Amino acid sequence: MEAIAGDVHVHGYGWAGVWSAAASLIFLWSMVQQHLPAQLEEYLSALSRRLQAAITPYVTISIDEHVPDSFGRSEAYLAAEAYLSATCASGARRLRADLAADSDRMSVAVDDHEEVVDGFRGAKLWWRKTKTLPRGNVISWSAHEEERRTYCLTFHHRHRGLVDAFYLPHVLAEGRAATVRNRQRRLFTNNPSSDWSGYEARVWSHVKLEHPSTFATLGMDPDKKRDIIDDLDMFRDGKDYYASVGKAWKRGYLLFGPPGTGKSTMIAAMAKYLDYDVYDLELTSVKSNTELRRLFIETKGKSIIVVEDIDCSLDLTGKRKKKKKKASKKKGKSGDKKKKTPPAPGAGKDEENKVTLSGLLNFIDGLWSACGGERIIVFTTNHKEKLDPALIRRGRMDVHIEMTYCCFESFKVLAKNYLHVTDHELFHEIRQLLGEVNMTPADVAENLMPKSKKKDVDTSLARLAKALKEAKEEALAKALAGAEHEEGTEDDDEEEDDSSSSSEEEENGKKKEDIWNDK
Repeated sequence: MEAIAGDVHVHGYGWAGVWSAAASLIFLWSMVQQHLPAQLEEYLSALSRRLQAAITPYVTISIDEHVPDSFGRSEAYLAAEAYLSATCASGARRLRADLAADSDRMSVAVDDHEEVVDGFRGAKLWWRKTKTLPRGNVISWSAHEEERRTYCLTFHHRHRGLVDAFYLPHVLAEGRAATVRNRQRRLFTNNPSSDWSGYEARVWSHVKLEHPSTFATLGMDPDKKRDIIDDLDMFRDGKDYYASVGKAWKRGYLLFGPPGTGKSTMIAAMAKYLDYDVYDLELTSVKSNTELRRLFIETKGKSIIVVEDIDCSLDLTGKRKKKKKKASKKKGKSGDKKKKTPPAPGAGKDEENKVTLSGLLNFIDGLWSACGGERIIVFTTNHKEKLDPALIRRGRMDVHIEMTYCCFESFKVLAKNYLHVTDHELFHEIRQLLGEVNMTPADVAENLMPKSKKKDVDTSLARLAKALKEAKEEALAKALAGAEHEEGTEDDDEEEDDSSSSSEEEENGKKKEDIWNDK
């Protein structure tokens, strides 16, 4: 028994010495690593990897969170993280939950130093997420330099061709698809160019896009809506088709019509149907064509780029330029020799630093428009006739959608949405009035909206019929006033002609009297 106890004591003492030596080595290595030159550390790491490669038949691919010369996170890293969260996170023992920006849902990802297993076409692959802390004596100037995260993909070397040719593209495609499924749609607006520099510089700012409009609630003729939806489906699923015909994967829509006809609502419905982000481009804050190009490059795919009231944003219409040229020619022919006032300081510079029609055309349909893909460009205007034909020709604005006054079919959609009614005794009268009076869908919807919590269908429809009758009477009164005004102007013109003829006769008579007196 004493011998056994002695053996146990010696054996335990031996293990205690091993653990003590291991702890000392770890502590010593951490101290040495802090003072080890970077080149020597890199050499030792490379030597270790070569020794490991000579012993093991496995290959490892690393995907870093940040790429050099960039403040953003690597797209490959984000795709791998989304792919693992969607497919392999159920097999992980430690997970990390986070609330994504502008999202109402928690996203779950594999935690640091956790390993998960994936299978692909008979190959077994291991994913491991690592985190490397910086040295204690290194000063970091940015947040992502404080710690470095990496996804390491390990597999047998005989599967190298399978991984390069098929598995990595599969991870990228599935990761992007998972990101799109889980993302929150956003509404962007462009920042002033003075905010484009600095560490936290951003060309676009965004908020959550929560507009509730859909094609089902849009007050428009159902056949017209069906045509628009079919065109959007063709665009969304037409990546290969656009490539086969040699066109950039983009499409232009021109929405024109009177105010209140639903142009902005149409854009929101398009974004919700396609699940696209919206970039609201404010052209008046863009100083040059170069800035406009930069803004376009910073947009992402699956987005709608909107310029509302394009005819009011900038002087980009052909007619206005022609009028200016004609006015300058008339001034030159008039022979006025007035002293020319010198241009204001910096006026020439302001003329140079602005968005031109040529720059906007290149933005829509030039070489830069092919950067990226799956983008829709939408212009809205109340006066289509004011726009330069080169700006809205097919190929730039491919689809022209006229947002008209409310017709009876549009009214039925609004009545169903606001009052949950599909037929009523007042429908016939309203149909007749809508054929005689121009009223926007916004005005129709306002009259249909219940004014209390109790939805009174009869009251709402009667209010709309009354508003239509008043609009009809007002239109008739304006028409009569216009006709009377035209008659008055014609009478004035006749009186002026008579007075001018009588004055001419008087002048001729005086001239004859003067001649006789001279004789």
